[in-house]
Amino acid sequence: MIKILIFDLDGTLIDSAEDIANAVNHAIVPAGMAPLSTEKIVSMVGHGIKTLIGGLVPPEHYEGSLKRFLEHYSEHILDNTKPYPKVKETLSKLGNYKKAVISNKRETLSKDVMNGLGLTGFFDVILGADSVSERKPSPAPVLEVLKRVGIPKESAVIIGDSDVDVQTGKAAGIKTIAVTYGYRSKEVLKEADRMIDSFDELLSVLKEID
Repeated sequence: MIKILIFDLDGTLIDSAEDIANAVNHAIVPAGMAPLSTEKIVSMVGHGIKTLIGGLVPPEHYEGSLKRFLEHYSEHILDNTKPYPKVKETLSKLGNYKKAVISNKRETLSKDVMNGLGLTGFFDVILGADSVSERKPSPAPVLEVLKRVGIPKESAVIIGDSDVDVQTGKAAGIKTIAVTYGYRSKEVLKEADRMIDSFDELLSVLKEID
């Protein structure tokens, strides 16, 4: 029986693409890099901002670019970001489950955006990239969540929009549900146990796999 739902944040619960892209371009252009499209940037999201910035600028510009990103993003974290359709309505119908968020965004930033969008109250645990020793796709964040809530892995499922989330679930030995409306194509999500095309489909899928 499924007892806990573990969600990714960006691309799953919230559409933060434009705000992330604006902050990335703010960070990399002063380092001599050409600005990138939102589509290009979100295709690179998933492994954390250090990996993203590190892959875009020369090593000598890394620290300055990372600092610019964090300063800009912290100030503009809610300019355009919003929950995906049916997220709040669906979460309100999932009261019988424990719920957690595991993001490769820093914990403070994850909590800031969730607080601003009125999502925090739905969740029992919120972990970011710096909450445990390893980030997704390591199973460490999932295992930490399960430890905190006292639920075995057999009763857990992870819901996310990327191959990173699917890999995390597989590594932790839990069920996986991929959302197809986020930042990745269906092709890279094919290893997931199930796929959903809109967030509210989660209600029926959980009944099927429970």
